[in-house]
Amino acid sequence: MLAPLGALTGVAAGVRAEAYRRGWLSRSRLAGPVISVGNISVGGRGKTPVVARVAEMLGEDGHPTAVLSRGYGGSFGGDCLVVGDGRRVCAGADEAGDEPVMLARRLPGVVVAVGKRRDRVGRAVEGRFGTRVHVLDDGFQHMRLRRDLDLVCVHASDLADRPLPAGRLRESPSALGRADLILLDGDGAAAAALAARYPGRVLRLGRQVVGFFGLDGRERPTPERPFLVSGIARPQRFHADVAARVASVAGTAVFADHHVYGPEELARIEGRARAAGSDVLVTTDKDAVRLPPSSLPVLVLRIAAALPAEDEARLRDRVRLVAGGLGGAA
Repeated sequence: MLAPLGALTGVAAGVRAEAYRRGWLSRSRLAGPVISVGNISVGGRGKTPVVARVAEMLGEDGHPTAVLSRGYGGSFGGDCLVVGDGRRVCAGADEAGDEPVMLARRLPGVVVAVGKRRDRVGRAVEGRFGTRVHVLDDGFQHMRLRRDLDLVCVHASDLADRPLPAGRLRESPSALGRADLILLDGDGAAAAALAARYPGRVLRLGRQVVGFFGLDGRERPTPERPFLVSGIARPQRFHADVAARVASVAGTAVFADHHVYGPEELARIEGRARAAGSDVLVTTDKDAVRLPPSSLPVLVLRIAAALPAEDEARLRDRVRLVAGGLGGAA
């Protein structure tokens, strides 16, 4: 019954994209090159780990880098909030949103800033920190800002899904035609089918478990019987990753994506954990910035984007090309 509404969403998104392509809607350009990382779904497609990996690649090559984010879930409504200045984290998740704070913690040397208009955020960052390479977090639909490289993360299930409200897509799968590189989380058959449609543009995207870390960022030994706490789009992947590495899981507490935890709520979770015989909570990077202080030790299961060696090299080559000022505007 919702299929017609989903079709209208897809058509409207396509018309908007075409208006930007033809120049009927204006676009802004920053002084530094822009690499956009986005998706066509509402979440849970590995976008944030890819943002982190691209920023790490730029840092490894010595390029000054900034991550520009909308700050979803945060209360900030102005033009630009600096979440991390490369040396310290300057804002909390309640104001900036959880993912920008997580990235500021994980990416020393990288400026992280938020605001609804990423063109204004980028100009403010350049005014304060100088020209740099900008990584546009969740930027595929933010066409107001010109970009030099469009990376889109998709799951194989997206290719047969429908736009909202009939499905979970922001745009129709045909929107992938705008992407420079498509990072696919899916099996070989899905990759082959997508590569046939978009030759030379499909990379295989996976996930790598880095390990367990304390809230201070230091690696910790694997816990024996943790209690899992998460408020993310796809908690089943988190559960499976932990279960594959521990002797047993004491239990789970699952909440909606971007859930804001209160002290009383955390106390109830701690009570459930102790009753189940656990003396440690394990959570995600994104949840860790939203948890109040806990009476139990809290460990973070850190996840990184992982690509096959050949695809990693192809991605790095494209990032280097753009960072060298040789990429053309999309």
